[in-house]
Amino acid sequence: MSEKATNDKQLTPEEHEELLKKYDAESNTRKLTGYSAKVVFILLLSFSLFQLYTGIFGQFTAYIQRTVHLGFALTAIFLLFPAIKGRVKNKVAWYDYILILLTIIVCSYWPLNYDSLVQQIGRISTEQLVIGSIAILLVLEAARRAVGIPITIIAVVFLAYGYFGPYMPGMLAHRGLNLHQLVQSMFFTTEGILGTPLQVSSTFIFLFLLFGAFLVQTGVGNYFNDLAISIAGRRIGGPAKVAIFSSALQGTISGSSVANTVTTGSYTIPLMKRLGYHKNFAGAVEAAASTGGQIMPPIMGAAAFLMIEFAGVPYWDIAKAAVIPAILYFSGIWIMTHFEAKKLGLLGLPKEEIPPKKEVLKKIHLLLPIVVIVVLLFQGMSIERTALYGILSAILVSLIRKDTRITPSKILFALTSGARTALGVAAATACAGLIVGIVTKTGLGLKLGNGLVGIASSITSTPSLLLFLTLFFTMITSIILGIGSPTTANYIITSTIALPAIIALNGQLEVAIPVLAAHMFVFYFGIVADITPPVALAAFAATGISKGDPIRTGVNASKLAIAAFIIPYMFVFQPQLLLIDTTFLEVSWTLFTAIIGMISIGAGLIGFWYRKINWIERIVTILAGLLLIYPESYTDTIGLITFIVLLAFQLLHVRRNKMNTSEVKDVSL
Repeated sequence: MSEKATNDKQLTPEEHEELLKKYDAESNTRKLTGYSAKVVFILLLSFSLFQLYTGIFGQFTAYIQRTVHLGFALTAIFLLFPAIKGRVKNKVAWYDYILILLTIIVCSYWPLNYDSLVQQIGRISTEQLVIGSIAILLVLEAARRAVGIPITIIAVVFLAYGYFGPYMPGMLAHRGLNLHQLVQSMFFTTEGILGTPLQVSSTFIFLFLLFGAFLVQTGVGNYFNDLAISIAGRRIGGPAKVAIFSSALQGTISGSSVANTVTTGSYTIPLMKRLGYHKNFAGAVEAAASTGGQIMPPIMGAAAFLMIEFAGVPYWDIAKAAVIPAILYFSGIWIMTHFEAKKLGLLGLPKEEIPPKKEVLKKIHLLLPIVVIVVLLFQGMSIERTALYGILSAILVSLIRKDTRITPSKILFALTSGARTALGVAAATACAGLIVGIVTKTGLGLKLGNGLVGIASSITSTPSLLLFLTLFFTMITSIILGIGSPTTANYIITSTIALPAIIALNGQLEVAIPVLAAHMFVFYFGIVADITPPVALAAFAATGISKGDPIRTGVNASKLAIAAFIIPYMFVFQPQLLLIDTTFLEVSWTLFTAIIGMISIGAGLIGFWYRKINWIERIVTILAGLLLIYPESYTDTIGLITFIVLLAFQLLHVRRNKMNTSEVKDVSL
């Protein structure tokens, strides 16, 4: 077999699993057998049944709901995740049983002592100090195992900041929290571990992850691939467009950029390489598209559910606001892969590799649960009820065909796999609660926000430039904080630390920045950390399939995802892009000019339109695209005129080439 054929083969299930374990901390689990496997199965099943029960019949009081949720998650993490990455054995280590025992003691403390704890005023007892301290250590260790070291380090740094406040320099100094105050606020209030992030994990997020697990059991993942191939496979550069289409759809059932990249990419990346795309470009397409799955409405990444509480807006408003940015994001990737294919002379997949449309249409009923979710959200139904009806609709819809039917054994598998998926989210939100708690207690968020604004103010006093510089500093902060962290923790950290800088500007601007626009800004840049070098986990995971260079793949992915670096600035300056205070005609025109703008930017970045374009033309086309994306009448006019002129030159050149070719043919005759 040739080297090329070897490199272009699809991953085996073993290779797929190994790649996930390497780049996705949440997949690095033990393979338990025998008694241990049965215990884990019962534990995960009980976890899902508890969440379904509280979703159907109502939640317990906040402290009980959250500690029980945390207890299930921590116990399962210490059973499934090894202490040292790479040492994945088929048995649980002796010290993990000690951690599990401590988890049971700590997480049962609130339910057993609820009445006395809620009436308690003042300093916590020595017993409670020990219980709370153990809780903090257990959460940090669980997050390290199931989520990764970055968020754990950040949480430890923040805890140290809370304790050593009086010794901090300048504006960072604060009164400080002694050990009793620190432990009390972190475990015996709803400002720390048991705060809003864990509350969302124990309600909204878990049920939607369970919905995704039931969707997977219908075979919808494979159907997304077949649907994508039937729609985009025959087009120019077909496999790349299949990757974009499929990854956008997979985002409805996957909350992880890395998992999405490996799952879809194991099929699409070899196809792209075989067609003729360079390995660094093929991996970048999949990484960029898979990362975008988390901003794809109606079911976005788990962080979108946190935004409900953090931004104080209904989920439907969040999903609606994400529509135009998501269209522009995926349009940008689609356009650039198209121009790259034209530059390389690549065509689509051969007809025999395209699944028959009739066969694809026979399974279109698998998309009905997603339609149900959209309708219910639009009707204003609660998030929990929407997720429950989504699960029920997935089961009912699967019964239509024998090959999609969810059997009792598949129901059990969905319940356990959904709970397993929720473990990383629970650990991340509990750990992030420590960060949020310290920020709340010390006022650090406001200090950092004012600090970023102060830096920007020292450079300029012009309101628009001040806003731009503050956004730029916030973007850098969000990307750095998002490195190596899953989306959920990522958003919690960025919205707690970076977001206050944008909000702090409202007193200095003529028009206030909508809260949703500020949250979406940090949400976007926290997510694109997955494809931004030097630590671009989704891009690195893609190279495990493409065999390309990680940094070059990350650079290409960032270029393909250029919309994610531009659009957030635009919707802060002009909230119409988020469908805020706008009309249908305004939205239609904004969307039209923005897509034209992405065509122009895509051509400039790839260096090809109808023909190869030089560096001066590339700069002009990129500038024209930026003007078109920015929703102002004067910028649209200038951008559109420039775009038409550039397009006319392109078409004129093509026409001249055709005429010259015809003349050559006539002479040869």
